[in-house]
Amino acid sequence: MTVQIQKGTACGRVSAPPSKSMGHRLLICAALAEGESRIHGISDSADMKATLGCLEALGAKCSLSGDTVTVRGISMKDARPSTALFCNESGSTLRFFIPLALLSGNNVLFTGAQSLFRRPMTVYEDLCAERGLFFSRDTQSAVVRGPLKSGEFRVAGNISSQFISGLLFALPLLEGDSIIRITPPLESRPYIHLTLTALAAFGIRVEWLDDFTLRIPGNQKYTPREATVEGDYSGAAFLEALNLLGGKVETEGLNPDSLQGDRVYSRFFPMLSRGTPTIHIGDCPDLGPILFTVAAAKNGAVFTGTERLHIKESDRVGAMASELAKFGVTVTEDGDSVVVYPSDFHAPTETLSGHNDHRIVMSLAVLATLTGGEIAGAEAVKKSFPDFFEKLASLGISLVKHE
Repeated sequence: MTVQIQKGTACGRVSAPPSKSMGHRLLICAALAEGESRIHGISDSADMKATLGCLEALGAKCSLSGDTVTVRGISMKDARPSTALFCNESGSTLRFFIPLALLSGNNVLFTGAQSLFRRPMTVYEDLCAERGLFFSRDTQSAVVRGPLKSGEFRVAGNISSQFISGLLFALPLLEGDSIIRITPPLESRPYIHLTLTALAAFGIRVEWLDDFTLRIPGNQKYTPREATVEGDYSGAAFLEALNLLGGKVETEGLNPDSLQGDRVYSRFFPMLSRGTPTIHIGDCPDLGPILFTVAAAKNGAVFTGTERLHIKESDRVGAMASELAKFGVTVTEDGDSVVVYPSDFHAPTETLSGHNDHRIVMSLAVLATLTGGEIAGAEAVKKSFPDFFEKLASLGISLVKHE
């Protein structure tokens, strides 16, 4: 899909999309609870559909009514899926479900997009090799077989917190206590706090022994409950960035006490408006594209902690450098840092590419409200924010979709 966006100023009130991060976590906890749970505020994004599909493949009963999912949980130790667990492009789904699949002694096949299986999996590969568990992967699939046993697990903290979260879902169900020792530095720590919040809501106890060690008591049971997914700060960042470009947008549905790491955009945006700051985004890499965008439209900036942006849905550093160049903006990279230079900003000289990445598409759409522009591959927003363009239009931005 191609979207033609006209230059305009966004004004109005709009609801934040539901948090994809919390949606994954609450659905998984519900599926691990014996009994029936209801989770409100589940979006119809591609990533949520991937997680729901994997739960159903493992045997959980999930029924959707509006944005509410009723889940009847199962024992993952007895799971014997008859079909592959299709993760599409969802890194969270794949990394959260592998430890759950390892709870049984049965083969479990994961499939998905090639871009998904290009992302790092070494934490689980090493874990399985150390414990004599089966792990095999190729360019579009992986097969694992347990059973996983309790014990001590060492996990690198600078690859992805999703590996730690995946273990946190599974380890409470094992006989015996477990320890996760995280090798510093630990990036994306707020995402671990989100996992612990979801676990606590379903009656699971985990404790920090120190800043890099988690203790997980075994023989625990998830308790079914009713929960609501809070608004997503990651998605709201794109809407509220419009205020830095002359807009007057009020975003509703955000929890001011949220543990979401991406809420720091509210601190970073003023810094970008006032000057040319240095900002570390190691704990919030998903904000990278929209922060690069705001820097391009304002005074430039230096960003550190950017290495993991290369292994998302696209190489987000390369993708943003390529697309911002069409606006006359220069972006350079040096190891774990990116510089967006102040420049003579102008309308794009050619069609913009979404690089099959939802966050690239939305960032470019925000920037195009300043100048106008056409974005190819705009359908990528379905991954996390399927009604993004409808909300942009509701704020007074004229746009036309071409399927």
